[in-house]
Amino acid sequence: MPVLTRLIPSPVVVDIRRGALDDLVGLLADQRISTSGKLAVAISDGSGRALRERLAPALPGAHWYPVTDGTLDSAVKLADDIRGNRYDAVVGLGGGKVVDVAKYAAARVGLPMVAVATNLAHDGLCSPVATLDNDNGRGSYGVPTPIAVVIDLDVVRDAPARFVRSGIGDAVSNISCVADWELAHEAKGEEIDGLAAAMARQAGEAVLRHPGGIGDDAFLKVLAEGLVLTGISMSVAGDSRPASGACHEINHAFDLLYPRRAASHGEQVGLGACFAMHLRGAREESLLMVATLRRHGLPVLPEEIGFTADEFVQAVDYAPQTRPGRFTILEHLNLSTDQIRDAYADYAKAIRS
Repeated sequence: MPVLTRLIPSPVVVDIRRGALDDLVGLLADQRISTSGKLAVAISDGSGRALRERLAPALPGAHWYPVTDGTLDSAVKLADDIRGNRYDAVVGLGGGKVVDVAKYAAARVGLPMVAVATNLAHDGLCSPVATLDNDNGRGSYGVPTPIAVVIDLDVVRDAPARFVRSGIGDAVSNISCVADWELAHEAKGEEIDGLAAAMARQAGEAVLRHPGGIGDDAFLKVLAEGLVLTGISMSVAGDSRPASGACHEINHAFDLLYPRRAASHGEQVGLGACFAMHLRGAREESLLMVATLRRHGLPVLPEEIGFTADEFVQAVDYAPQTRPGRFTILEHLNLSTDQIRDAYADYAKAIRS
């Protein structure tokens, strides 16, 4: 008998609205995630520490674990600290680093994990991946998808605007990532998951075409939903392919070549996506991305994040080495350094005209 449906790994509940944090205890009890209130809560030094004072009275059975950085060592230490304490779940309360540390630690000790994001900087809050710094740089580790995702729009709005802008760049880059995936399917026969591709692309398109700004509830909700959907698309695909293409290779190259000068993830992948779309000849789409990113205050030229044109060319040239085996427009064109320089000059001219 043919398989007529499939199970999709996804959170039991996604709560995105104003005031969502105030109902966290009730949500965990109602969804049978934690009826006892015995939780291990990983918090950041910044937003997490401030929110602890707000939440602690409602969580008398919780134990709070400060997370100082997003390293593999911190994640292993958190797992060791919470092991054997019979918690119902692990809660990651903070930005992307804290959420990733909590995801890894929860997976290591076999507990469900609840992501309570205090900013919208990237799509990792609901992904089946924990990105952690290690002795060799940065690694991606497979983990279960969070059992619940809570995003309080009031908390997100209070975070620095640069975090929202970074999330915008990451979401919009999905369009370029899916185009790269389709190219790999056409040119190399790589298997593509249509559902995962549709989810990632529509998440990017929704953010790309929304008329609102970073101070609007309606826009913030679409952005938050887009980042959650992107994370689920990666669970559906079984890897990061729906949301990682040439733009992310360029981002990794920036991080590796200029570690002390690299900009935010979303800024770099947004710029990379605009250039990648230009490379594939999708000029109208590239210009639409440029216009949207500019409207939200994101960079579209390397000098806007402190890099010269030559440094950008070097990053693009190095980018394919960051993800061996991944096929994108960069591997397809296989441009020489001089050809990349000419393509960048053409791109810069197009967006300045």
